[in-house]
Amino acid sequence: MAINKILVVDDSPTERHVMQQFLVKNGFQVVMAETGEEGMEKAKLEKPDLIIMDVVMPGLNGFQATRAISKEESTKDIPVILCTTKNQETDKVWGMRQGARDYVVKPVDQEALLQKIRSLG
Repeated sequence: MAINKILVVDDSPTERHVMQQFLVKNGFQVVMAETGEEGMEKAKLEKPDLIIMDVVMPGLNGFQATRAISKEESTKDIPVILCTTKNQETDKVWGMRQGARDYVVKPVDQEALLQKIRSLG
């Protein structure tokens, strides 16, 4: 499955802007969400090909949102890449247990992220 539409879930306007600019420049359609709750709703409505999910957010955090998305029948096949400042190995292991397909640490190495996106496509 080719990845065309990507949902970016991050509470930081700056992070969302930087990620959107990078993804659009590389030919992807981008949908944005500011919270885990909004990310879950947009995943159901927009049916993106991939979700890039921050972890540390108010309300529903990225681990919780990823777990819900990976268990929900209508969204369980959408791959999630967690994108966070949490760089401990335990965080990565926990994130993968919640249903994430991959994990990148901020500040994001854009070329490495692009490779991860392509490998999922």
